[in-house]
Amino acid sequence: MKPMKHLVLGALMAASLAGPLAAQELKKDHFKVVGIASTIPVAIHDEKPFWTETLPQHSGGKLTADLTPIEQMGLDDQSMLRLMKMGVMDFAGIDITKLAGDDPRFEACDLAGTLPDVDQARQACSAYKEVLRERMIKNWGTELLAIGASTPQVVWCRGNVASLADLKGKKVRVFNNTLRDFMSGVGATSVSIAFSEVVPALNNGVVDCAVTGTLSGNTAGWAEVTGSVFMLPLGWSFNAVAVNKKRWEALPEETRHFLTAEFAAYEDKMWATLHVSIEQAALCNTAAADCRFGKPEKVTLNMPSEADLEQARKVVADYVLPGWAKRCGTACITDWNNHIGKVTGVSIALK
Repeated sequence: MKPMKHLVLGALMAASLAGPLAAQELKKDHFKVVGIASTIPVAIHDEKPFWTETLPQHSGGKLTADLTPIEQMGLDDQSMLRLMKMGVMDFAGIDITKLAGDDPRFEACDLAGTLPDVDQARQACSAYKEVLRERMIKNWGTELLAIGASTPQVVWCRGNVASLADLKGKKVRVFNNTLRDFMSGVGATSVSIAFSEVVPALNNGVVDCAVTGTLSGNTAGWAEVTGSVFMLPLGWSFNAVAVNKKRWEALPEETRHFLTAEFAAYEDKMWATLHVSIEQAALCNTAAADCRFGKPEKVTLNMPSEADLEQARKVVADYVLPGWAKRCGTACITDWNNHIGKVTGVSIALK
């Protein structure tokens, strides 16, 4: 059996070499794209290369795009679907859990602590994709094209946090409601802070800890203002690629077929990159010589104990799942049980 590293690199190569489908039949077009935060690994290794290199190359130069990261546009993630519906941009990369203010269904793939394994995470969110797609079309005139994920969402802290018990009484930056539910369950206080503002907040003691990915925290400089990372996987910060439905339907049929195939390959590449990114996070956060995807920084990586894992399961059962079910309602619970629940083997009780 080939080592995982070779399998992952092979998948990356296969995805990146996905050939053009009848590029000679395409009509020229140029797209306006708002991307996810530019320091996140998926933006660096997948999103930017796709729009600026892969798409023009595979289309023979007929399809091009202007890509602007969300922070450069001065926008917030919560407003992305509304802006897409208005036609402000053609395509966008979106952190889907941050859309939960409009519809709690967008949290369903990433309920804190429910999917600790990367392969299970992809399987669960793939199972739920059609539910998300239907809601995006119906309510926001937006077509879902692909879903990827970031490295495991863990807790970066100023001091040495080595257990869930150590989080009690701490102020913790979170970025969605389901993480807020989890932190309530361990006795921490949740604080909402934009990703770009977390480093000064940690540095100045505005918060004690903050949640983000094992690699995205590294590339954004969090290791310079923290001392430890509590490595309990709390989620995956799923990101979606979406397009304004009117813009999509106005494209020639050949272009839609071409882009559908390109986005399928792009989705595979995002997940292959994620496997490499998980390996790279471990290297970069221990200042290893093989760090290529981030900054070689040394932080203390504290692994959860069996007691932590058991407590996390209890918090999920007592706080995370009931909290989301209350926000989302009976229809949501049924959809979750019929899709994600079948992957995880966990069901939410209907009340």
